[in-house]
Amino acid sequence: MALKLIHTADWHLGQTFFGFDRDNEHDAFLSWLIDTLEEQQTDVLLIAGDVFDVANPSAVAQRRFFHFLKEANSRNPGLQIVIIAGNHDSAARLEAPVPLLEELKTSITGIIKRKDDGTIDFDSLIIPLCNREGERQAFCLAVPFLRQGDYPSSEEEHNTYVAGIYRMYKQLYAYAESKKLQDEAIVAMGHLHATGAELSDDDRSERIIMGGLESVSVDAFDAGLAYTALGHIHKAQRVGGRDSVRYAGSPLPMSFSETNYLHQVVAVTIDDEHAVSIESLPVPVTTRLIKIPLTPAPPDEVLALLAELPDVNDTDINVNPFLEVRVLQTEPDPGFRHRVEQSLEGKAVRLTSIVPSYPKREDDENSRPLSYNDLQKIDPLDMLKHAFTAKYGGELPEETEQLFRDVMREAAL
Repeated sequence: MALKLIHTADWHLGQTFFGFDRDNEHDAFLSWLIDTLEEQQTDVLLIAGDVFDVANPSAVAQRRFFHFLKEANSRNPGLQIVIIAGNHDSAARLEAPVPLLEELKTSITGIIKRKDDGTIDFDSLIIPLCNREGERQAFCLAVPFLRQGDYPSSEEEHNTYVAGIYRMYKQLYAYAESKKLQDEAIVAMGHLHATGAELSDDDRSERIIMGGLESVSVDAFDAGLAYTALGHIHKAQRVGGRDSVRYAGSPLPMSFSETNYLHQVVAVTIDDEHAVSIESLPVPVTTRLIKIPLTPAPPDEVLALLAELPDVNDTDINVNPFLEVRVLQTEPDPGFRHRVEQSLEGKAVRLTSIVPSYPKREDDENSRPLSYNDLQKIDPLDMLKHAFTAKYGGELPEETEQLFRDVMREAAL
């Protein structure tokens, strides 16, 4: 009998987007997910970390999470849920309600437990997976986000973080293989940065937390694994050319760099120890992210485009698109934001940010690092002119130059 899984990750419940809450979007996603679990007749839901956006989530975010678990179980009797902690989650806080959640067939792993002899308790990281009839059909290596010291130690000369993660998955797989019966599959979960995974341009939440450490090779995931469900990277993708090793991606865009991502969950069917079907299920878009213009333009052109936006109607303002304004500036314009806000009064958008760009210019081929003696000889006004030209690509306005001279004169008194 086939085992049906759905893999999701990186919900970031409680996230605020440039000061706006995303409650409406998260509610819509979780409602859709519950419907999807029922429609797909799902046996197991895998949530691969970053359930919450911060380690100390709000009461509202926690209620939303627990309400989902209750409704998912109520609507889908027999559904099993396996959750691992991500780098945004508090492992201890996430695990705290486990004694109660066990009644809802929900397992959470966040803390790496150790035995009395100091070795890792592998049994706490291996979760039996059952179908809706309660028949065991697989084991899950439920590995949360690992920090320094969470992985098996080694006497090797190069006992690095990456090598430790590699050992963790290899040893866990061998242990699970020794426990499983014939025809039972093994799947893995992880919250990490795998080598070759494509990152978004400006999302800090995806950055490697350990600072300067290398990403984890896909070889850490044994070829015998039926499926590997990963979290941490927000772009849905296969890893290392292996169809069965995947990031589900975030169900909502976490930044404007993710505007064109496919936001999805992954439906996986496992039979005879292998994934026989892997399908992307797109998450419906509740709130759009728009950039105006797509290519930065001068202020007057930007304001003209904003004036063409549709007016507010009677619908819930929480469904209005988030707006990023992109402007090409050739000189300081402190009043631009005010003019943008005036243009958007009564418009059906929510302004998140104004991103300035500046004209590109050819770098001086003869430029060289300045010595201390060189700096001592530079006139402050020349330095200001140079900085202005480097940023805006034009000459320093006379009015600004005069103001600077006045300041210099007052400073010399």
